[in-house]
Amino acid sequence: MWVEEKGVFDKMKRWKARIAACFFATLASMGVTNPPAGAERHGIDEASTTRVTTDEARAVHEPQGTRLLGRGRQQEAEPYSVRLNFGTGLPGALRFNEAQRAMREWNVETEDTGGTLLFSDSPEYVTEDGILYEDTITGDARILYYHLNNTSVRKKVAVVLQNEGDSSVVVRVTRGGASRPSSDYLEVGKGTQLAYFQTKRDDMLYVQRGARRLLESEMNHTVLEPGQLVYGVYDFHADGPVKVSVLMYPATADPLKFISSARVLPKDEQRLRGTFQGMNRVISSKPYNPDKDGVVYIPIGDNRQDVFRTGVDATDGSTVTNVGNYGVLYRIQIPTTGRENTRYFLSPLGGVYAGAMRAESGTHRRLLETPATRPYFGDQTLPEAPNVAQAREEGLLFLTQYTELSDLGTYASAQPVQFEYSPPGASNLPVNIILMPEHK
Repeated sequence: MWVEEKGVFDKMKRWKARIAACFFATLASMGVTNPPAGAERHGIDEASTTRVTTDEARAVHEPQGTRLLGRGRQQEAEPYSVRLNFGTGLPGALRFNEAQRAMREWNVETEDTGGTLLFSDSPEYVTEDGILYEDTITGDARILYYHLNNTSVRKKVAVVLQNEGDSSVVVRVTRGGASRPSSDYLEVGKGTQLAYFQTKRDDMLYVQRGARRLLESEMNHTVLEPGQLVYGVYDFHADGPVKVSVLMYPATADPLKFISSARVLPKDEQRLRGTFQGMNRVISSKPYNPDKDGVVYIPIGDNRQDVFRTGVDATDGSTVTNVGNYGVLYRIQIPTTGRENTRYFLSPLGGVYAGAMRAESGTHRRLLETPATRPYFGDQTLPEAPNVAQAREEGLLFLTQYTELSDLGTYASAQPVQFEYSPPGASNLPVNIILMPEHK
């Protein structure tokens, strides 16, 4: 028994030395040459991270030029949604000592549920008129479209429902919306998420046998100027088979007539379109006790703990991967226990980020902007050192004054909260959902 305990003790010492090295390397990569006073004396348990997006992932998470447009505006913005404060006494800031800065990855279970996700994001930069994606579905479904007018003339984008069956079909739209088109892609991304999470709907659409109609009539009144992006997400239920088509067409054309002669456009090199079964992902775990468990985090969109979905491109039968799980609705429901309240944050790791979430605790519901105090954040994230990246792969992270956070609220452990989250278009992944004791 003593041998086992001694082995564990030695292992802990080795881990502390390794993690401390990762922490100071991170500070050095951020340009901080003098670590916080006393940091080495305290048991630093985990390493920090600021950025984990790969070149491949970033290329498909935002239109080309988004970072340039964003950074041009972001120089005058406040650098943090919530600024961490390590013992400086600044009002309104979170205060941590060195031991409280450590985070550990929280073990969770995931389950994919729900109906069919139709994802249309390829070609993202559309240079000609045509069908961007289409497939036939029955039952519960979600359609996400995300396209940019890359022509020199005005265009429109619409979702057309076609009944090719032998009887009429009723389509019930239960949730969804889109922001106005814009060349400010982050604004489009956040606006669409606010529209999606803000309200529930109950719109009944009747599609007669052999007929076509728009999923949303407003689509035919929404014009995309050259260089503008449009992004929409809608949940619906069809009581019979209906073909769902996303198309870009001339601003003066009738979409219900245009589709008769339209061809399916070839996908771009990112191949971000397809049909995916199980449009929702439930994240659950054992109870979290803030009194005992300290600061923990749950990664989303990292393709390690949160694996990307695979599906089929119905236009050619090829297998595709939804890099980023865009259009997947996450339901994060972590049971809590203990006397201390739990405070929640969202932290972007991949770069510029702007979105929204929904929180439900008992009878209370909240719409959350991420971030709430500025249009976007994540622009202060810095590349992580290789040893910090390795530590992150092993579930080790560290809160620093450079960590950017969006406050998701504080909730009583006796009445846990459920969050609804979906990766926003034009933003970068992954993100962390952080849980911590309210008063620590």
